[in-house]
Amino acid sequence: MTDDVRTFNATKYQVLTPEEAQEVHSTSLTILEDIGTIVHHDEAIALLKKAGAYVENGNRVYLPTSLVEWAIRTAPSRVVVYDRNGKPAMFLEGYKSYFGTGSDCPSILDSFTGEKRRFLYKDVENAVTLCDYLPHIDFTMSMGLISDVKKEVSYQHEYAVMIRNSTKPQTITAADKESLDDIAEMAAAAVGGREVLSRKPIFVLYDEPSSPLQHSTTALEKLLYMAEHRYPTNYAPGMMAGATGPITMAGAVAQANAEILTGLVIHQLKNPGAPFVFGAGMSPMDLVSMQPTYSAPEAMVEQAGICDMARYYQLPSWGFAGCSAAKVPDEQAVMEATNYIMMAALCGTNLTHDVGYLEFGLTYSFDLLVMCNEFIGQVRRLQQGIQVNKEYLALDAVRRIGPGGHFLGDEHTFNHFRENWKPDLTDRNTYEAWIANGGTTMGQRTKARIQYILENHKPQQVAPEVNKVIDQVLNKAEGRIR
Repeated sequence: MTDDVRTFNATKYQVLTPEEAQEVHSTSLTILEDIGTIVHHDEAIALLKKAGAYVENGNRVYLPTSLVEWAIRTAPSRVVVYDRNGKPAMFLEGYKSYFGTGSDCPSILDSFTGEKRRFLYKDVENAVTLCDYLPHIDFTMSMGLISDVKKEVSYQHEYAVMIRNSTKPQTITAADKESLDDIAEMAAAAVGGREVLSRKPIFVLYDEPSSPLQHSTTALEKLLYMAEHRYPTNYAPGMMAGATGPITMAGAVAQANAEILTGLVIHQLKNPGAPFVFGAGMSPMDLVSMQPTYSAPEAMVEQAGICDMARYYQLPSWGFAGCSAAKVPDEQAVMEATNYIMMAALCGTNLTHDVGYLEFGLTYSFDLLVMCNEFIGQVRRLQQGIQVNKEYLALDAVRRIGPGGHFLGDEHTFNHFRENWKPDLTDRNTYEAWIANGGTTMGQRTKARIQYILENHKPQQVAPEVNKVIDQVLNKAEGRIR
């Protein structure tokens, strides 16, 4: 179970030395102990106060170093996430990297009309079907905010689509504790009950504080719920450096680290040993356009810094990749998405979401998703490095062939040629052969692949009795808003 296809041997990338990570840690502790943080949740404040935190003016909380370091020690260094069929699917530890989509985009760029429009229920169904098919997309998120259901129950409907149309694990979002419990009820029905879901979780919650140094009632309600039930969660600041955090990368990482640590402390006080994934979704603010620079190199380096801090604490890490500030899946989108994927893989970010995002996460693109699946496959092959042993050094084959021969018919070639990475979309033909085959661009081949998947792939469905429970949960949720 410890061996996994996402384990790699190639060179790893770190932006923080151990000494620098200690400096960031010390700065974060100073922020928490001397500056404090605002906590908008009575139970969380009570837990913190009982554990030795100092509370001022009702909700300004100062965390002692000993409490923070206790929480780091109690959280598990490894989180296993399962698929819908109960098989371990993601081992969040070390340098193992898993990639998945994002959530909550209000718009989609239609692959076939080119129109930017609101996300519909059918779009989420199609998105999940694509994810289920694509071999290098390891988990699903909803990708879009469904606009053709009541907004009060959109998260429940999005999860229903995910659990019905893919066996892959999920990262989820929820409006509040109530909608989160609805989602857990649907997931439990699919896996055999709440106890099974706690032992073999199939989802990770995306949750976040409010930078700078604030923790909302809703975010903490969800965090405490996940801790209570031992379902995995993150607590990832969406900081914009220069606006809601320091403009310098070290300062941004230190503040974000402090915000995550606050969530970790509250989470572990609620239920020591509950699974927690450490990460952030940071990017610098462009102080001219006043937009988050989602694809800036500083954003990638800041993410690498947070990943280094997760590893410093021996905790699983969270991040984003395969995304772009571009408005369409053009050359800019491909460049930025690929850079992110390479950086996330080299850093060993364990759980990496947002594959397929355009326009800072305002628009989703199936085209970018499908192209990124190919990029991730390439990067994974690069990461495997070179296997060096007697068989792979091939001395016997070289001796058999000798000077001036060829290896085309040799048994060694036959035994190993299938190990080379094979593209799905990339064209390797000569110009003449490419013209003879239609002269299609990468974009055209991507659209053809999307159409093929949506017309031919049939995801494994849930059992009828599970479908019935899902419908009951959706009806119950809709009944609450009538």
